Parts: sequence; C-alpha cells; structure tokens
Amino acid sequence: MRIIITQNVTLDGRVEMLDDWFDPQAQDDELVAELMAQSAREQILLLGRQTFEDFRGYWPQQTDDTTGIAAHLDKVRKVVVSSTLTDPGWTNTEIITEPLLEVAALRSEPGLDVIITGSITLAHELITAGLVDEYRMFVHPVWQGRGRGFFPDGHPQPQLSLLDSRPFHRSGVVYSAYAPTGEVPTSL
Repeated sequence: MRIIITQNVTLDGRVEMLDDWFDPQAQDDELVAELMAQSAREQILLLGRQTFEDFRGYWPQQTDDTTGIAAHLDKVRKVVVSSTLTDPGWTNTEIITEPLLEVAALRSEPGLDVIITGSITLAHELITAGLVDEYRMFVHPVWQGRGRGFFPDGHPQPQLSLLDSRPFHRSGVVYSAYAPTGEVPTSL
C-alpha cells in the first residue's frame, strides 16, 4: 500500500486551522470531483485522535451531503491512532497505538492507498520516519500567519518531485502532488 498525506494548507504553509479558512461543505464541483477521484483509491483512512474526533463529530451528521464525501467516509476503513480512545463510535473504525510499526506493516502489504489527512502530529511522525510515499497539498488562497506548518519545525525535509498540479479557478485552491525523491536528509 502507498502511504499518502493529504493536507489543506494556507499560502503561508499552515495546516493547523486556527481561523475559519476551510469549510468542508464549501468546495466547488471541480474540487469535489478531484477529491472523490482520489478517494476511489483509498483503502484506509488513517487519522490521529483529534482529527478523528473532528471528523466523527461532523461527517456522520451530514445526511443531506450531495458530494458523496459523507457516504465515502462512512464506508471506508478508518484507523485511528490513540492511546486513550477506547470506543471509536463510528462504523468501520479500529484503534491502533503504535503508528510507526503498524503503518510500516501496512506499507509492505499489497492494496490501494492509506490516506492521512489533518492529523498533524501523526503526519509529522510519519514524515520524520520516512514512511510517506506521496504528499497531496490543497493550497487555499488565505494567509493565516500562525499555527503549525506542514513539515515539522526543526526536522530535515525530504527532497520532492512534482507529480501533478492543477488550479481550481472557482475556489482559488491549487492542488499539487509530490513524491519524495530520496531519503530524508539527516541534518538541515
């Protein structure tokens, strides 16, 4: 399986949503089509506990969602990383406690994609461990000026090669996908 991080990010590289710059229901049709095309290859949605709880508190209640996102999230296999959560309370969800070991094991199995979205702490762990096969960035036309960035502060970053890029003119979002081209450097 491929391990893919998908992130919504501001122009200044912030993924922590401290302001109201991202609304999951306010996506244009073209952008939703791209998201659903990517979701077609998603075998597992991997989330950290906080992002999982945010998703669980929002998506199952979207009974009038016409995008198909809510239905997809309900049926996809969800894996949440947590040492405190005991009952996920959402269908098709399992809890893991050792993300690096378990993600490394998933990566060696045949299958479709494991997608991580949000889950900044988990994403940083996987990036640092060199377990990410692809980065998908949805850059939103806003400047937040604060909050955590996509790559962990103070950690060496992998060299990347562009795989795909396209603008979504109505929303102003620009999508870019990258693959790591080598090992994560050991120093900055």
